Amino acid sequence: MKEAEIIVRWPDGAPERRLPAGRVRSDSLATRFMQAGRPLNTRCGQRGNCAGCTVELLAGTFQQRDGAVISARAEIKACQGNVPPGTQALLAAPARSLAVHRPQVVTTFKLGVTAAQQPLVPVTPGVCDHGLAIDVGTTTVVVALVDLLTGRIVREESAFNRQIELGDDVLTRIQLAGLAQQREALRHSIVDETLTPLIWQACAFAGIPFERIAGAVVAGNTTMLHLLTGTDPTAMGVAPFRASFIHHRVMTAGELQLGVLPAGAPVHLLPGISAYVGADLVAGCACTGLLNATGPSLLVDIGTNGEILLWHGGRLLVTATAAGPAFEGGRLSRGTRAVAGAVAHVEFGRHGFPPRLRTIPGSNIVGLCGSAYVDFLAQARSSGLLAASGRWDLAIWRVLPAAHRCEGADGRGVRLAPASDATIITERDVAELLQAKAAIAAGIQTLLRRAGLTPPDVQRLYLAGGFGLHLDVSHAIACGLLPGFTAAQIEVVGNTSLGGAWLALVDRSVVAEMANLGATAAIVELNREPGFEDTFIDRMMLP
Repeated sequence: MKEAEIIVRWPDGAPERRLPAGRVRSDSLATRFMQAGRPLNTRCGQRGNCAGCTVELLAGTFQQRDGAVISARAEIKACQGNVPPGTQALLAAPARSLAVHRPQVVTTFKLGVTAAQQPLVPVTPGVCDHGLAIDVGTTTVVVALVDLLTGRIVREESAFNRQIELGDDVLTRIQLAGLAQQREALRHSIVDETLTPLIWQACAFAGIPFERIAGAVVAGNTTMLHLLTGTDPTAMGVAPFRASFIHHRVMTAGELQLGVLPAGAPVHLLPGISAYVGADLVAGCACTGLLNATGPSLLVDIGTNGEILLWHGGRLLVTATAAGPAFEGGRLSRGTRAVAGAVAHVEFGRHGFPPRLRTIPGSNIVGLCGSAYVDFLAQARSSGLLAASGRWDLAIWRVLPAAHRCEGADGRGVRLAPASDATIITERDVAELLQAKAAIAAGIQTLLRRAGLTPPDVQRLYLAGGFGLHLDVSHAIACGLLPGFTAAQIEVVGNTSLGGAWLALVDRSVVAEMANLGATAAIVELNREPGFEDTFIDRMMLP
């Protein structure tokens, strides 16, 4: 039977396009999009646990995996069925569901230490005198081309980690990698589809031949480094959560199959601390100079896995907490990553509704990203619209202008912009956000309690990563994400994972310091900490 004929309406008025038939009959509509080169946000590995691949069925039918047929106009999860063979369908793909939107990647970092000009890799001036500092993140990847004679970054390129087309979070990818074929697909996604094009672009735009690349340094969480090297990570997915390697590891570009580089070029994988506290956090520790602090200091990287490091009295305590993908837009009805058209900030102002929205330029509104949700939680609580439990105060909700109120399958909601359904926030969304912020807050509080400290005792809280760079710190404090701190204590430091990779590349002494850091750190497993569960439940409330 012939493959279904599917026509898609793309966002921002782009012309309709017929999806070409795949070489192999697709087992889901999401796979059909992927085969056509227009992948959707299949964040959960096509398990149906998120709304990342939602598209709108405008005409035709959609058959779900359980056999149910949808023929009315409706939103459907593209991973959970397909358009029946031999039929026709008209779909609309919202921008937030497309994995091809260019991310707003943080490539800047604040360096808190001085760097010696002693490159980690051998340098021959004019022949082999450039290197690469690479940050392999779960969501985004940055490649910085560095002049090793001066330490100057001459070009940066960034993109989504193409593994997100197979699974959005670390745990999903660990589970997928249990089979050799899927593990190879994940390796191919990062090496061939992400890193190779970025390295090519960086060198081409800077006018530097590949032969002049003397080597590279890579930072990333432990799972990302396993998948980069084709190493089975499945032992990290079950207790006692053991990694195959966390030490400093040197491979060649040839061994990693980075064919764009000279085969013998050394690639240094930075050391980590544990299965869930990786080289990205170690790199951040080195970049910020946290170990030189005279008082208690925290390094916090808020993402799908919130990673927290505390330096106090010559001791290093580290932990990781599963915040989930909410702060990156996952599992939220109108959530999106920080792409063009995403609402980045929400300002209620003196009169409340309608709030003022600040959007990342380049597109019509496509959804709300994590920093906007944090703004909303803080201001909706202070205005009384949200109760401490995260439920709407109905007396206030009911007097909102009608264009700002909505009700649906996810309960009551508010529409921040009256003409845009892409700005709806529901009570279900708020519940997801409260779980995410409670995980981070309880992790911080538990680590401090373990050291006998309270937030006022902390000299400096370094907030790392792209989410931190766009966050309104006062709202993060007000909603309880960073409980008990003041804005004066918090320093936003940007992409310290990239910063640590750059530092190690230009100053060879840094790698040994990183290795020692991992060897002496004490790992705090939150699930075994007395009081963590109670603290988590307490932090589910809004202050």
